Amino acid sequence: MEQTNVEKLFSSLDEVSELIQQQLDHPYIEGLAYGLELLFTQEPTENINDSLKAQLISKVKEIDLKGYEKEEIRKAIQLAILKGMQGATQQQHLVTPDTVAMFIGYLVQKLTEKNEIIRLFDPACGSANLLTAVINQLHQKTQAYGSEVDPTLIQLALMNANLQETEVEFFHQDSLQPFLLEPVDCVISDLPVGYYPNDFQASKYELKSNEGHSYAHHLFIEQSLNYVKDGGFLIFVIPNNLFVSDQADKLQSYLHNHAHVIGLLQLPLSMFKSENNAKSIFILQKKGQTTTAPKQALLAQLPSFKNVKAMNDILEKINLWFKNERY
Repeated sequence: MEQTNVEKLFSSLDEVSELIQQQLDHPYIEGLAYGLELLFTQEPTENINDSLKAQLISKVKEIDLKGYEKEEIRKAIQLAILKGMQGATQQQHLVTPDTVAMFIGYLVQKLTEKNEIIRLFDPACGSANLLTAVINQLHQKTQAYGSEVDPTLIQLALMNANLQETEVEFFHQDSLQPFLLEPVDCVISDLPVGYYPNDFQASKYELKSNEGHSYAHHLFIEQSLNYVKDGGFLIFVIPNNLFVSDQADKLQSYLHNHAHVIGLLQLPLSMFKSENNAKSIFILQKKGQTTTAPKQALLAQLPSFKNVKAMNDILEKINLWFKNERY
């Protein structure tokens, strides 16, 4: 059976990453980041022996990216990242599934189709898989921004965008610190869930905890609202228990003051190991002088993405909702 382009490119990236992993004793994921940089620059940047240098140059010269679509490059890199993250303990090292990224891209398109240019920001971009998957679906010109604190992930994000020839401005920083960024039209993010360790920085937020560490995912929602235009949209992947936690009342009160809840779409439970891990897509609009809440919020339980008929039915209903609500 003939390999697809995605499989073929993944296989080549995998060979390079494994070679670096074995020869330099790096974790696979760091080997991948170095391999992608080598593919982009065609020049080794680390001090490595001549034999390994020759092997790596030979392997990357065999990869001709001109024969690949952007989405094929993104998916091949995603497969390699997933391989590298198997067994990784860090929560932030999870990749947003393609089906969810595609659905978020569809929602961004529906919410911003009147815009000629879309300014898009992911404040927890990881390896930029979600961000570039959404950009690849948009028909308009985009000005894209991403932020990530992890040094390996930001390197993967940069190479991911460069190899797809997609222009993204990245911030390598703690995303809950201030940004040099003009307000954007839309924020998308698969929110990092957990506690934020920097209590001093957290104290600057309305959604800080009264005692102990604050929830990072709450602070990310507030930070995102700080950097989106009045009337702009925010699309988050959130844990289903977001509004039943011990700090949920404060979050609901904050959202009531600053945003309109546009919709909540529960992702299929079949996507998750258990109901405790289940997530939803949460859609907000930042309040502005001319904004109003929808007559009825968009609420739905999404069927399995594999069930084509059920998925088409729900998309019809969502399209009708957009038409009636005039977004």
